[in-house]
Amino acid sequence: MRHPVRAKKHLGQHFLNDEHIAFQITEALTGNGYTQALEIGPGTGVLSQFLLDRQDLKMTLMDLDRESLEFLHEHYPEHRERILYGDFLKEDLRPWLQEPLAIVGNFPYNISSQILFRVFDLRAHIPEVVGMFQKEVAERIASPPGNKSYGILSVLLQAFYDIEYLFSVDEDRFTPPPKVKSGVIRLRRNTVQELDCPVKSFVQVVKMAFNQRRKTLRNALKALISVKADPTHELLSKRAEQLTVAQFVTLTNWIFSED
Repeated sequence: MRHPVRAKKHLGQHFLNDEHIAFQITEALTGNGYTQALEIGPGTGVLSQFLLDRQDLKMTLMDLDRESLEFLHEHYPEHRERILYGDFLKEDLRPWLQEPLAIVGNFPYNISSQILFRVFDLRAHIPEVVGMFQKEVAERIASPPGNKSYGILSVLLQAFYDIEYLFSVDEDRFTPPPKVKSGVIRLRRNTVQELDCPVKSFVQVVKMAFNQRRKTLRNALKALISVKADPTHELLSKRAEQLTVAQFVTLTNWIFSED
């Protein structure tokens, strides 16, 4: 049994205690198109033990928890220089981004969406993500249009990634157990390099549409389309959850086109 590291609520820590599941997560990293990977929040190293054994990957581990880092340094002294203190949301990642970088982890639930927004921002450098999330979040990311769980991150990430929901994990597989089930997903970069519309405008439209998701797009996007001489686009009668990525691109181009 591993020496316990005290789980800290403010860091959203729930340590996976099932090594079979840990192995499944690490094996979901394909290694296709990259040779380096970053584990976010390794905690007690249940994933790390398998990741550090991968001969095809140059691994770096990053954690904010000093106690976890001390534990990992003690248990993996030969990898000490690859086990770093850092905050993925704030860290300057340029040293790693000279070549493709995969991301993996049992992500803290309280920052998992922020992690994915940063992945979106760094999409040109991140070919693959394998992660454990709160099940509701994992399902949302992988959800197709027309589903009530389909949301902002679904659209933004599906624009650039193929997303698979791999499997679910019960609460008792963690210490301490969370109050919700978890889900593991894999994101693989698709062939889209650039959208057929400005990304900044696309993000603005998607966020505004889903911030009032119960309204039709005509009402949810009123502030953007009020200047249009003829705001009668066929997509405006739909709600945000009904639109595909391609339709959001079409709508973005229409809204920001010159009259």
